Amino acid sequence: MASDGIVERTLGELARLVGGELQGDSELRVSGVAGLEEAQINQLSFVVGPKYLPQAHASAAGALIVPPKLRDIDKPLIITDNPYLAFAKILSFFTPKPRPPLGVSKKAHIGAEVKLGDSVSIQPNVYVGDSTVLGDRVSLHGGVYIGSEVYIGHDTTLYPNVTILDRCIIGDRVTIHSGTVVGSDGFGFAQDGNSYFKIPQVGIVQIDDDVEIGANCTIDRATMGKTWIQRGVKIDNLVQIAHNVVVGEDGIIVAQVGISGSTKVGKNVILAGQVGVTGHLEIGDNVRVGAQSGIAKSIPPGQTVSGSPAISHRDWLKNCQILSRLPELRKKILNLEKRLAAIEEATDS
Repeated sequence: MASDGIVERTLGELARLVGGELQGDSELRVSGVAGLEEAQINQLSFVVGPKYLPQAHASAAGALIVPPKLRDIDKPLIITDNPYLAFAKILSFFTPKPRPPLGVSKKAHIGAEVKLGDSVSIQPNVYVGDSTVLGDRVSLHGGVYIGSEVYIGHDTTLYPNVTILDRCIIGDRVTIHSGTVVGSDGFGFAQDGNSYFKIPQVGIVQIDDDVEIGANCTIDRATMGKTWIQRGVKIDNLVQIAHNVVVGEDGIIVAQVGISGSTKVGKNVILAGQVGVTGHLEIGDNVRVGAQSGIAKSIPPGQTVSGSPAISHRDWLKNCQILSRLPELRKKILNLEKRLAAIEEATDS
């Protein structure tokens, strides 16, 4: 550690941390990480591909993380197949999450028969309902509302103003960001003439281990049974997940996605920004859906689709090329029609 309190590590230590190959001075000391343009001589940056070579050569960074094909850069290097992942691990190493103060604030409400694990942090203005269970090292930031009979696993963090309603289940190492609501009523109504009768929403939401949910998301409780977010799913901000939806393991759901009720999303699926999915569909494992796409029918495993309604991504790209040429094509068709009319007129005469 440097004398001024700044944490330093040698390049050799960092290479071992990420399992990378070291090329250069193993004793070079690094005090942080930064982007190529911002990095200083005592900092580490990363390059993911050849198109960033000009910035890499111009960068003041003391060392770089690069893929094997860029090992010829004239700087000390950590060489790894996944530079972005290595960069993320080193960044996490230099910037550990601050731990909130342990204990239960006197300004928090703790209901009857609540079970608290070891080393919990419950900050002011938190509400915890009756018969709820909180695991070890759970952190509840100010303004969090937890209903009754909720289960929250170990090492889970809920940021300010998160709401978890009655009987929902949250796993271990889950992170939920500010303003998200888990367990609000699903949108269920039965038509009664010209009016609508509310269908009771008596199910729950279950969120498995290692899930992260962004800010201002809504995940509705099931009509019956459960809405289920499986292990390792990562959800961006402003996402709506309706009642009885299942999202398979290690999925990525980007901002402003909306998934309608009873849809099943497979494992390792990516839904890009503003994708809309209608209800009662099945999206297979390893599907990729492009931004702003509309999914109106089920998608087999392994497909990459785009557009609204969604089609093969390759076909969608071809369609986009055609769309950009429509004014030109219209002009050509009008000219052809005029020429054809002139030929027909000359033939008739």
